[in-house]
Amino acid sequence: MDQLIAYFTDIPSSHRSVILFGGLALFMLIENAAPFFKTQYKKGQHLGLNLFFTFTTILVNLSMAFVLYKVSVWVASNEFGVIYLFDAPALVKMILAVMLLDLIGAWLIHFLEHRIKVLWMFHTIHHSDQHVDASTANRHHPGESVFRFIFTCLAVLFSGAEVWMIMVYQSMSVVLSQFNHSNINLPIGLDNALKVLFVTPHMHRVHHHYKRPLSDKNFGNIFSLWDRIFGTYVSYDNSKLEYGLDTYMEKEDHTNIVKMLKIPFQAYRSPDELE
Repeated sequence: MDQLIAYFTDIPSSHRSVILFGGLALFMLIENAAPFFKTQYKKGQHLGLNLFFTFTTILVNLSMAFVLYKVSVWVASNEFGVIYLFDAPALVKMILAVMLLDLIGAWLIHFLEHRIKVLWMFHTIHHSDQHVDASTANRHHPGESVFRFIFTCLAVLFSGAEVWMIMVYQSMSVVLSQFNHSNINLPIGLDNALKVLFVTPHMHRVHHHYKRPLSDKNFGNIFSLWDRIFGTYVSYDNSKLEYGLDTYMEKEDHTNIVKMLKIPFQAYRSPDELE
């Protein structure tokens, strides 16, 4: 355990890059070999677009990383947060911290993005992807990346997560998010087994259906239990899904970077107006 703590406390940036891009490459290879949806689209162009938003997310997080570090150092120094309310082995505290980081820093902000118009307008860029695959996991408007960063800091304050615990969480979050967005034809038995604990492709695909109410279900990122606890879990035949966003179905709405960056600052489009 000491080696794990030491590694993630000072994890090199190069190793974090390997986790991000290595995971993406791995899942893309599996997608190519065993895709769930066998659709024809310009994969290189699609990847390039999503990588653009991946790099903007990296830039946002790097520019504010010192804030997250300071918050983590403060909670550790003052023993502030849930994990300091009881004595337990470091492994137990890490698991609890990761779960709380996932709940507040991923599930809660994701849920709110679907309930608050201002947040939703930034989140539309993620949902507008009509060819969801592993690269979609990193497709976020820079503004959304800021909101998610703020909620990660709140999660650290609540949980008391130390720096190494945050690094474990972020590593898991990157890989699991790429996994559950991937266009992999995972055997249903294996998917169901994994879904007991983790968010899987069959579970998260439902969330990317092009219209409500399915797009307002299955908000989870790492752990599947949050949707079950808060009543937002639904099971649905993946073969009947259609990706995209009913309010942004025009090609330029989901492929033109400049237009996509401007969407949050335009008039709100209500899906109710389409009915």
